[in-house]
Amino acid sequence: MKRLLPLLIVLLAAGAFSSVVLADDPPPTTTTPPTTTVPPTTTTAPTTTTAPALLPPGVVLGGVQIGGLDPDTAAQAVLDSFGRPATLRFEKTTIQVTPSLFSLSVPIDSAIARAQTVAPNTRLALRATVDKTLVKAFVAKLAKRFDRKAVASRLLFRRAKPVVTHSVIGRAVAQAATSAKLIDELVHGTRTTIKVQAKLRPPAVNEKSIGPVIVIKRASNELTLYNGAKVVRRFGVATGQTIYPTPLGTFHIVVKWKDPWWYPPASPWAAGEKPVPPGPGNPLGTRWMGLSAPGVGIHGTPEDGSIGYSLSHGCIRMHIPQAEWLFDHVVVGTPVYIVSA
Repeated sequence: MKRLLPLLIVLLAAGAFSSVVLADDPPPTTTTPPTTTVPPTTTTAPTTTTAPALLPPGVVLGGVQIGGLDPDTAAQAVLDSFGRPATLRFEKTTIQVTPSLFSLSVPIDSAIARAQTVAPNTRLALRATVDKTLVKAFVAKLAKRFDRKAVASRLLFRRAKPVVTHSVIGRAVAQAATSAKLIDELVHGTRTTIKVQAKLRPPAVNEKSIGPVIVIKRASNELTLYNGAKVVRRFGVATGQTIYPTPLGTFHIVVKWKDPWWYPPASPWAAGEKPVPPGPGNPLGTRWMGLSAPGVGIHGTPEDGSIGYSLSHGCIRMHIPQAEWLFDHVVVGTPVYIVSA
């Protein structure tokens, strides 16, 4: 019994110690797994976009290839084609004009709708509209710019020589034809260069048609025939004596006679003379070209020795063959300038 008591005390002491140890330990921990919150899933139905139907392959509208294009792209291609500038050309001048100036209108919606229904490789015509009044007004402005009046050559006399001014050919733009061509290019969408035509108006007189001109130099006893301003032929002549001078000034031929009669003038030197019929010895030779100076003319003479001198009674004498040649190369109205040179 005495031996058991200490053992019991030891055991009791051990139990007390064990109780103390258990009381100091923390209570057992319970681990809770983390909670994951999953958001609700919203399911969206897929959107189906319907692509526009493409135009049949090979389709041409108004000269524009639109096959295989979508309607909007095709419409813009055609409008761009019709919107190109129209080109006109007059001689060396080129003019470009924008179709919108003429209120161009293209029925594109109906044309594209039709193009969607045709067979492949179909060619469709397309006609736009324009304001024809605006087209005609535009062409009228072109005409105002390019039209010009004809200017005739004029015969002048300077420094003892004839001078011919330059002529100008008149012209008038063919407005009706030009307007029609421009309208056709605009409404069909074609853009061929339009050649503007003009009606030419020749002057009444030009450098070549001015005709013969005679210049007589009194002091030099020389007659020159010109064609306009160009020398044709020169001749030695006889002019008036000091007492009966050949008049100076501007005259013209008023009459031409072959084989003329000579009638005595009312002048002291011819007093008592009688008319002379055509033939040898006639003072006028075989040709007479009377001037607008009274009683004065150009004629042949049988007195060949007088040529080159101032020996006539105011007329201009020539060798008979030369007078005949000159007669055939002048006309009534030919100007005659007589100068003192």
